[in-house]
Amino acid sequence: MFFDHVPLDILARALLLSAIALTWVVFVVRVIGLRTFSKMTAFDFVATVATGSLLAGACQATTWPEFAQPTLAISALLGAQFVIAKLRQASDGFEEVVQNEPVILMRDGVIFDAALRDTRVARADLIAKLREANALRFLDVRAVVLETTGDISVLHGDILEQEILEGARVIKD
Repeated sequence: MFFDHVPLDILARALLLSAIALTWVVFVVRVIGLRTFSKMTAFDFVATVATGSLLAGACQATTWPEFAQPTLAISALLGAQFVIAKLRQASDGFEEVVQNEPVILMRDGVIFDAALRDTRVARADLIAKLREANALRFLDVRAVVLETTGDISVLHGDILEQEILEGARVIKD
């Protein structure tokens, strides 16, 4: 690609293509915005992982077409993420189609076993998240929510305003 001497060519490709590809990702992220690598939705998470994979592919290319394809795919993927985010903002109907609903796994110290079964979250995993959030007693836990990204939010304290749980589904036995 650059040199006839194989080790020198490998080194030059690794350094140059990595620098170009990384610069390209930074440029695309700057154009699209801060939300690019957020984990607000499952699609955001997939786009982030796929971008990393495509970046690795671009860095390992042996020809210019092999480099151009993943580099352009990064732009297309992050562009699609941008469009989907805009459509979610503009249309509640579109958001319902592409977005999962958060699920309440626990409320006011009571674990909802049906919600755990439905979401395939083990009770031990829930309790580990409670410990991670420094919850000291079940009764102090106002709610535990399995978010649309797969993260688990533990809300504890004296008061929980109902608006915080807006859009979260309750699954009881």
